[in-house]
Amino acid sequence: MMPRTTATLFVISAPSGTGKSTLSRRLLESVPGLQFSVSFTTRPRRAGEESGREYHFLDETRFDGMAAAGEFLEWASVFGRKYGTGRKATEDALAAGHDLLLDIDVQGAALVRKSGLPSVSIFILPPDFATLEDRLRRRGSEDVADLGVRLREARREAMEYDQFDYVVLNADLEEASGELASIVRAERARTARRRGRVQDVIATFPAS
Repeated sequence: MMPRTTATLFVISAPSGTGKSTLSRRLLESVPGLQFSVSFTTRPRRAGEESGREYHFLDETRFDGMAAAGEFLEWASVFGRKYGTGRKATEDALAAGHDLLLDIDVQGAALVRKSGLPSVSIFILPPDFATLEDRLRRRGSEDVADLGVRLREARREAMEYDQFDYVVLNADLEEASGELASIVRAERARTARRRGRVQDVIATFPAS
């Protein structure tokens, strides 16, 4: 019997400070059956974060070893820190029929596309640059120099929007969360992903 659904890899990216991590958390809470892909990183833990929940926190040596061994589906250096998605965990989850959510940077999303692994990509944008700057300043996790770098990179990253399947504007958190959840539900209802279930239903009909 064919599988009832085809697992989907959802990739969410955005310039820093746009709110993609908050939107990702809300998406996981509102849409059942969606698993979060925990990335690996060399950046320090922020207050309230736990290794294995937000990220797998590694030192440079361990990260570089994994990269050299081909253990990442994608990895990139972003603002002086390295981030990567575990290849085996991703492939295992999809093979088991679990929809998977990747919350990764713009560079990482480009590498996923190049990998040839089918995915649905969603780009998050703030309503304007002033809002993005205010959100980054209020976050308070970067020093002045890092903040300046992130703000300068924001325009370049924003120009990548047309490489993605969908764009969500995060002007209102509730509205953006609802739109994001609608994208996931609509993608799950695609004919190609429901073919197995449809055939099971048709099999219950009497033969003509």
